Amino acid sequence: MHGLVNRSLQCFLQDSHGLSCWQAVAQAAGVAEAGIEALLPCDPAVTSALLDAAAARTGDSRDGLLEDLGIYLVSHPRMAAVRRLLRFGGVGFADFARSLEDLPGRVRLAVPDLVLPAITVAETAPGQFRLRIAPGVAGLGAVLTGVLRAMADDYGTLALIERDDDTKQGVLIRIDLLDTGFAQARAFALAGPSGDPA
Repeated sequence: MHGLVNRSLQCFLQDSHGLSCWQAVAQAAGVAEAGIEALLPCDPAVTSALLDAAAARTGDSRDGLLEDLGIYLVSHPRMAAVRRLLRFGGVGFADFARSLEDLPGRVRLAVPDLVLPAITVAETAPGQFRLRIAPGVAGLGAVLTGVLRAMADDYGTLALIERDDDTKQGVLIRIDLLDTGFAQARAFALAGPSGDPA
């Protein structure tokens, strides 16, 4: 497991549940309170221990925490770089959904040693997409479901997003676009007025 995954979980817990939550989770999982080094590999057992401790501390399920992590990665100001990386996928949510096959490659451009499983996208009808995530990273389907929900909001799109986990075939996520102009999209520009990321 890449350390960046655990570091993201740490930031999510600190920003969403408070520093005391992270401290309790780190202690229960046997992790240094100072946190996870993002650029180093990490034993998957550490991720599992963190998720178990976080679920016990927050009262949420692992899946619920991972979906919330996905939403956090898009919507929290600390994670603006992740949102920018994703928004390069298209001008609307349908374009974004079509671009998800390229997501593992885009992630590798940003973090060369973070390897995501293949994602295939099928547009079964106008506004209906089926994403298949190959097996390989436990919990990725839940995180991506959260990311998709947050990105739909980001684009101002009303969408029905459902996930089916299947350990043999990977994860299937169904996306049905109900209204692409449901709300005003969040502002997005390649760079802010001073050259800072938007």
